[in-house]
Amino acid sequence: MKQNAINNQNFITIKGARAHNLKNVDITIPKNKIIVFTGLSGSGKSSLAFDTIYAEGQRRYVESLSTYARQFLGMADKPDVDYIGGLAPAISIDQKTTSHNPRSTVGTTTEIYDYLRLLFARVGKAYCPHGHGLIERQTSKEVLQQILTYENGTSILILSPIIKKQKGTHKLELDNLRKDGFLRVRINGNIYSLDDEINLEKNKSHDIEIVVDRVILDKTDDNIARLSEALEVGFQYSKGYLLVSNVDTKEDKLYSKHHSCKVCGFSLPELEPRLFSFNSPIGACQKCNGIGAILQYDEEKIVEFPDKSIKGGAIPFIKNEKDLITGYEYEMCAAVCNHYNISLDTPYNELTEKERIIIMEGTNEEITYQVISNRSSVSRTGLIEGIGLTYLELSRNSSTLSGGESQRIRLATQIGSQLSGVLYVLDEPSIGLHQRDNGKLIKTLKEMRDLGNTLIVVEHDEETMLEADHVIDIGPGAGVHGGKVVFSGTYEEILNSDESITGQYLSGKKKIEIPNKRRIEPTRYIELIGCQENNLKNISVKIPLKRFVAVTGVSGSGKSTLINEIFTKAVQKSLHLKVSNIGKYSSVKGLDQIDKIINISQDPIGRTPRSNPATYTNLFTYIRDLFANAVEAKAQGFVKGRFSFNVAGGRCERCCGEGFLKISMHFLPDVYVVCEECHGKRFNEATLKIKYRGKNIYDVLQLTVEEALEFFQNHPQLKNGIQTLCDVGLGYIKLGQPATELSGGEAQRVKLASELLKKATGKTVYVLDEPTTGLHFEDINKLLKILQRIVDHGDSVIVIEHNLDVIKCVDHVIDMGPEGGRLGGIVVAQGTPEEIADNPKSITGQFIRSVLNKQR
Repeated sequence: MKQNAINNQNFITIKGARAHNLKNVDITIPKNKIIVFTGLSGSGKSSLAFDTIYAEGQRRYVESLSTYARQFLGMADKPDVDYIGGLAPAISIDQKTTSHNPRSTVGTTTEIYDYLRLLFARVGKAYCPHGHGLIERQTSKEVLQQILTYENGTSILILSPIIKKQKGTHKLELDNLRKDGFLRVRINGNIYSLDDEINLEKNKSHDIEIVVDRVILDKTDDNIARLSEALEVGFQYSKGYLLVSNVDTKEDKLYSKHHSCKVCGFSLPELEPRLFSFNSPIGACQKCNGIGAILQYDEEKIVEFPDKSIKGGAIPFIKNEKDLITGYEYEMCAAVCNHYNISLDTPYNELTEKERIIIMEGTNEEITYQVISNRSSVSRTGLIEGIGLTYLELSRNSSTLSGGESQRIRLATQIGSQLSGVLYVLDEPSIGLHQRDNGKLIKTLKEMRDLGNTLIVVEHDEETMLEADHVIDIGPGAGVHGGKVVFSGTYEEILNSDESITGQYLSGKKKIEIPNKRRIEPTRYIELIGCQENNLKNISVKIPLKRFVAVTGVSGSGKSTLINEIFTKAVQKSLHLKVSNIGKYSSVKGLDQIDKIINISQDPIGRTPRSNPATYTNLFTYIRDLFANAVEAKAQGFVKGRFSFNVAGGRCERCCGEGFLKISMHFLPDVYVVCEECHGKRFNEATLKIKYRGKNIYDVLQLTVEEALEFFQNHPQLKNGIQTLCDVGLGYIKLGQPATELSGGEAQRVKLASELLKKATGKTVYVLDEPTTGLHFEDINKLLKILQRIVDHGDSVIVIEHNLDVIKCVDHVIDMGPEGGRLGGIVVAQGTPEEIADNPKSITGQFIRSVLNKQR
């Protein structure tokens, strides 16, 4: 018992892990260390790190909470594992974008923004926007002198603001004013008698000012004395603030004993943190409500049939799915029209301009502000610098961050929290990071470890493995060929492991070879002229065609802006494809040399289990044809659609072709049970009776790609497609493997295989943004062979990449820089990898040089 306690204190012990392709894994992991999980794409790294270790750590924490709390947090399923001991509270930091909320920025995510608001509120100095210098506090005498500049006969209200933009009924405050002898108040701009009962809406914000006095200015001694007394009372009740309202012009002027310009009278409210918050109505721009952007609309695109009425379908999208004018959107529009007496039967083009504006924009009668809660202020600027993200502006919207940037932002937040005794599980934190900044990231990871934490890092980066305390290699292959612990030990020990493919690459026994001869100097280009989007400095650049091109540079240097926002979208526009928000540029030359552009990302090939490699590559169409042409199928009148789990007739109707049933459990995670009707096979009994070479449609979808290659060897169309999937290194996955179970690298290679099946035109450009994300050395080797094959067929490949194994193999490099953010945005160097390596201005070149020298 005592020995188990010691082991749990120093190690995480796992027995019988079987999530996904894991083969009953037993392993002991040291605590308070940096542990790198590596292995081929699909080998089972994430299954062990995230789906087993993290999932169980999170589940145990949530399980310890009350039933009430669990209903809000949700609860993960218990992972398929026999035993886990020594597990600490777990935090996952993955590559998902943090938020799509336009109010979420780098500053709010890291909490630097909270610190800055406090800094400006406490030590900031206010200056008059009209150029009159520093704004200082005003006395009652100075305010009186400004009032006396008004003409005689001016009617003035002296108001004391006691409530500003605060929700509530405020009955207590109003009762206190009655007791103090005041007669009137101004609420939200309207005067009320305190003799009357005043009922305010509890959930709305209100402004309340005491009407201290109403004075008609005549500048006599008595008049001045009365004003002076009113000013003192007003300042007293509102703690140094006063409103003087000109009844004739309806103009209000705020005066302050705190901040007000003595020359022009411009006043500011008290400097407090919410004044510097774009989430507060006090500090936010009134035009955009603090978002920084205003949504605009194109009336012609919204109103497709202006000769029809609203009820007649002038605006098609406000109809419901059945094309009936009864949907929620229509009801909203109808309610607005009825309120403002706008006819629903009048043709839209016969409505007045005012009526059309009301339909399009509303009237802003009520505005709801979204406010986030303030948290403790902690400065994290040093932490941001430490993870290589100094190029990011604090105002950068979170939804525009890449997965790697978003992950490192959250990493900085975790370091700032100074937690100890925590298990962190990270998914490739080096993704999107230039080699120059890798050392900074590793230093950050070590700081987290030294606080007394355990870090499990799923990673393929060689430098991270070198600096790790422990390396675990999962494999030996991928999918059904993986799921085992091939190696567990130190970096030095893995170099001598013959079983570990990772060790063979690290030791140099296996390597990604540099091409013996690069393709000759290109003669065809696409020339981008005057690129100025984001941080691009009005640059012009030639991008070679029919070549393998890499766009490199430090993080934030402008690579993605140049290729994704300008080049790709400009080509799409020239091909008359739908595109929006094209980056700013002057012109593009050579677009007539391209007839197709394909952006191959690592996004899933489908969002539901209904999508799989067979359906995505169109192989399933040929497979269904084979079954439909079977003698027994023809005898029963079955057509091709019968063998689709997406179509009624052949699929199991109990589970609608899903293979499982979902049961909702209150306070507990949803339970998925295998369908009792089809036993998870997705098709009904009659469909499954039809067989081809002894296998039914379900059996065929369960074949791995390698098995399918042999099974369909006599069918050229099927064989070619399946062979292509094998060529891209996906021989281990099943033909019917759900898209949701494919890794990013696997999804990308399925897309590549699908494109390779199409005939090369010689005018196609393939664009890949960091294609090595999630890929092992062996996977990268296979990927490079595929990309070289595409170029050999006469097409063009452009990759945005940091990986030196890819950069050293390309024909042409465009290196952006010299730094990130405002200090980037220019082309530092251009040419072959050797030419980049010899360029002293190129930071990327310094690292390429070492790789080239190492292999030659």
